[in-house]
This record gives sequence, structure tokens and C-alpha cells, in this order.
Amino acid sequence: MEDIIRFDGRVLFLSDDPAIVRRQLSGESVTRAEAGVLRDNVSTDEITPVTVMLTYDERLGRYPYVGFKAGNEMPVGEHEVRRGGFQVTVAGKRYGKGSSRESSPLAELSAGIRLIVAESFERIYQQNCDNIGILTTTDFGVLDRILAGEAIPITEFLKGRDALTQQIIRSGGLLAYSKFAEWPAPLVHDNAATTPAQPPRTLVEKIMARRLHPATPGVEHGDGVFVRVDWRFSHDYFTGMCAHLMHRAFGEPAALHDPARIIAFQDHLVLAAQSFPHVAQGLLPGVANLTSGHREFVARYPVLAHGQLADDGEHGADGICHALMAERYALPGQIVIGTDSHTPHAGALGCLAFGAGATDIANSWVTGYVRCKVPQTLRIEIDGDLAPGVTAKDVVLHLLRLDAIRSGGAIGHVFEYAGSAVQAMSVDERATLTNMVAELGGFTGIVAPDEKTVAFLKERRGIDFTLEPWMTSDTGAHYRDVIRIDAASLTPMLARPGDPGNGVALAELDAPVAIDIAYGGSCTAGKRDDFDAYHDVLAWGVAHGLRVAQGRSLFLQFGTMDVRAYCEAQGYLKTFEDAGVTLIMPGCGACANCGPGQSTSSDQVTISAINRNFPGRSGPGSVWLASPYTVAASALAGRIVSFDELKAMALQ
Repeated sequence: MEDIIRFDGRVLFLSDDPAIVRRQLSGESVTRAEAGVLRDNVSTDEITPVTVMLTYDERLGRYPYVGFKAGNEMPVGEHEVRRGGFQVTVAGKRYGKGSSRESSPLAELSAGIRLIVAESFERIYQQNCDNIGILTTTDFGVLDRILAGEAIPITEFLKGRDALTQQIIRSGGLLAYSKFAEWPAPLVHDNAATTPAQPPRTLVEKIMARRLHPATPGVEHGDGVFVRVDWRFSHDYFTGMCAHLMHRAFGEPAALHDPARIIAFQDHLVLAAQSFPHVAQGLLPGVANLTSGHREFVARYPVLAHGQLADDGEHGADGICHALMAERYALPGQIVIGTDSHTPHAGALGCLAFGAGATDIANSWVTGYVRCKVPQTLRIEIDGDLAPGVTAKDVVLHLLRLDAIRSGGAIGHVFEYAGSAVQAMSVDERATLTNMVAELGGFTGIVAPDEKTVAFLKERRGIDFTLEPWMTSDTGAHYRDVIRIDAASLTPMLARPGDPGNGVALAELDAPVAIDIAYGGSCTAGKRDDFDAYHDVLAWGVAHGLRVAQGRSLFLQFGTMDVRAYCEAQGYLKTFEDAGVTLIMPGCGACANCGPGQSTSSDQVTISAINRNFPGRSGPGSVWLASPYTVAASALAGRIVSFDELKAMALQ
């Protein structure tokens, strides 16, 4: 990267006013004041909707911001950013929320964007920018200097960044840095076995200390480090992209580090042939291209793979990557990374699991290491008893509406869940807490392993796991803050359409909300315990003469084939049939806007147990988020209700 950078292109303000955006796209330049209110919470679903993520090269430059919503409009069309000659994008808080998709900054870069100025950034998005050579800053004074025609020293974009990240930015990206770095073989024994006594530490700090690159000096919060990884996985959207990046940097065939600990999952695109936009817009050839890249990698290298179901008339996969990582692979004390922001799901087992972009994964395939920052930890203490029908999903939706979270105050933090209510939860329910750390803005979520973890591993995998004394946070460990929640005070929660942070207690709705679609599934809500909840509601409904309300649809999608087998063994399938449910084989499906359960028109209303509801995430309609109990009850009522409300209605 050059020492002095001149931005000769235009500046694009992502205003909340669609007219301001259109003026800029038509060739008019506006001032910062004229731009008005900048959009907060611009998600990667808006920068590059899933329907454009069908390539992983410069062709993505056609698409940045085609899903961007200003007011009630989507003012940016294909090619417009590139044609407009923009080099700088400006936005508000929490830019790059949501998915770990590196397609978003790559689309911006390919369209000519060299710098993003925002009030704050989400962790994975900013790291992806660092990795591919896009500059970022939260200093609007730098923007003023650019608008005045001033060239900017590279040092302005290094302020506040850790030393390792500064080196990567100066190198022009991670892979350029990595080719000249030293990657010693991981230590045979954990580093902590040979280090002197340490001050009290959190569980995540201990896990990281045991996996640090051998050349790492003493570290503090905020330092950039490389840690060795136990499991590295990709899914079908990004496997081909990771392989392309790896081969371009390291040659081909590349020498993979420990390929037996690399897993490739087909889960996001397996239902594309049943997806309305993919069929209607002629996108299936692009899906075939991504699938081909995924399969070529699996065929070429001796990695583990979970693919589509055998061609017996059923469409689906072995399971969703996160659910399978918890069911089959992750263990307490390990480090797990994947090409998906919901990778923290496995933190329910007491491991350090976090999402990463394609460049980070490509680098880890060869080196065995991944870059991260030593994070601060928030302790979330949930004590007391949750009321019947109130779940971990309601806990997360409550957290998401707290001002401290909505404002981005938890970005990059560990969420360590503890307290009597967490101890009482199953591992499946704990996984809902850790999975949705992505929506909370955190680095990862974790629950210290206990006897329930050991029982889960025995039941699901048949292994006898022995917890080690170090696998818990120390008394006196430092927490940036402690958030305390009285579990008994919580009631069924919702998130209004547009953002998971739009939380509202169901009882606070000021008018009935009719629904068209109810969907239960995804990594967050396709687990055994989730299907127990769906069945509880639907079995009660069938016993009281109820079925899915007329004109409505309820889709339930298994998270893995193991979950389906569990439901069959429990006798749930007959109940689902009697209730009028449409059952779907495993896959990401409607949560990734790629399968049954997605909306097909903007006037449709969905209530969903998935983890996020950004514009366009699950089709053009509006999506309310809720727990499995509320989703199933609402399907029977035809409007949003809790299970308790449904039962009360039946008695009237």
C-alpha cells in the first residue's frame, strides 16, 4: 500500500433519503450536510443480497448496494456505483452488519470503492476489508480532507488499529502478508502447559492462550494475534471462492495444513431449485457454478465433506454446517472457524467458535492459523426460572433491544453466558444464545462446559469426554461489563421487521398482526429442542381441533438429518402432518432466501424463528422474528400470538 493516497473519485453518501441517493447516482455531488441522515445498520444482505452472490470475482462489481434500503425504496441499480466513478462510501453506525460474506467488500472493491467511512463497523466486515485492501476509517475529519482535495497519508488509516492489522493493511491484504510470514508447525502441547502462572482469566482468554502462534509475545485486549485452529469449515457459497483465493496466493495444488480438520458443507444452496427468485430470475446456472467450485475442492483435496442427500426424490443436505459442527465435531476448549457469521453456535459446547471471511479461511487452510483480536468479554448472567413458553430465543431478542447493544457497544466482544437459567438450559438452547451473538455484534458466544455438555457428547456422539479443570473462567477474571437478566421477568419476545434489534414484547403489540407464512428452521431453530417446542404447540392444537389457519402456511425445516430421525422416533411426523405442516429436509432454505418458506411478494408477512430479518433476507416481504413456540402458535391462529394466548383463545 502506498504511503500517500489520493482519492480522485467521487464520494457516495448512503443517505436515509432515497432522493439524495438518486441525485448522486445521476451525477450530482452532495455535501455532507446535504446528505442528511446517514443510514445506520447497513447490512451485508443489502450490500450484496444472496441472489447476486453467484460469482466470486470482479463481476461482483456490478452489484454493490442493489439491496440497500433508503426509506421504503431500494434506489441503487446494477452497475450504478461503478459507472458513477465513486471511490469513497460514507454511512452511519454498525456498517456491514450480518453475514460474514466477503462478497460485500469484494463487490465494493470491484466497483472502484477504495475507502469506507462510517461511524462504526461490524467486526467481520472490517476484517474482510483489511484482508482484501479496502481502507476503513471512523474519522469523518479524514472525509473532510478528502472532499477538500487533500491526499491522505496511510498512517491516518492505521490509527487505532493493532500492530498486526497495521502490517496487513500496509501489505495490501492478508494473503500478501501471509506469503512472507513465518508459519511454524503448531506446538504439540498447548502453550499454557509451559507458561508461568497467569492472572485470573476468562475461558476464552485461556483457550486463546493455549493456541497462540509460538512467536507471539505477551498480549493484551485489542492486540491482533494468530491462533492455531482445530476445525476450519466452509460452505457452498464460499468454498470455491476460498479455493480461488488460496490458489492465486499459494499456487496449485496448494499444500493444505491438516486437511482432515477441514470440512466443506453443502447447505446454503441445496434447495435453490425450489427457491422462487433463483428460478424466476434464471439464477440456477450461477448456483451450479458455485456448487461446481465447492465440489471441485472436495474432489481435489482429502478434506471432510457433507453434501446433498442421495438422489431419491428428496431435496436437502446432511445438515446445516453449524448444527453439524455441534452434533459431530466441536469439543470443549477447541477453536472453530467457518465462513459464516453464525459459527459461534458451537460455543454452546464451551469452545471458541467464530466466523471469518473467505480470505481468512483460505489462509488458514494453508497455515493452520487464523487472525483475530484479543477480545474483551461481557458476562451475561441470567438467573431465575424462565416461564413456560419462554425460550433462549426470547432472551436473545430481549438482549438485542437493549440500548447498549443496539448502539454497537458490544461489537467484537465475547458474550459469556452464565447464571442459573443458563445452567438449566439444554445444549440446544444454549446454542441459540451463542448462535445469535452474530446479531448482537459480538465476536463469539460461549457457555462453560458442564455435566450437560458431557451428556450431550455422550448422547449425540457416543463419546466419553472428561472436562479439564481449566475449562471455566477464573474467579476474579476481568469483564468489561456484566449484564444481569431476571429470567422470570421475561415474556415472549418479537423483533419487528427490518432488523433483529427491533425488539418488542409480544404483549406490547398495539394491534393484531396477521401473517401469511410461518417458518421454523435454520441453524438457530432447527434443533431437537426447537422441534420439541413446535410439536408441543401443534400436538395441543390438533387435540383441540386446530390446524394451520386457512390461507396460511407453516414450514418446518430440520436442521440436520439426525434431527429428522429424532422427530420420527418421537412420533412427531404424524402430528405435523395432521396439523397441516409442510416439512422440509435440512438446508439453510428460507433463512438464506433460497428455499420454501421465503416470501414472494412485498405485501406478505412472515413470522420466523430464524436469526435475522434484514430487508430482503427471506424474500421481499416483511419478517417478524420469534421463538419456536410463538411461530407455531401464530401459524394456528393466523396472526401473531403466544402459545398462552392461543390456549386462552381456544377456551373462549
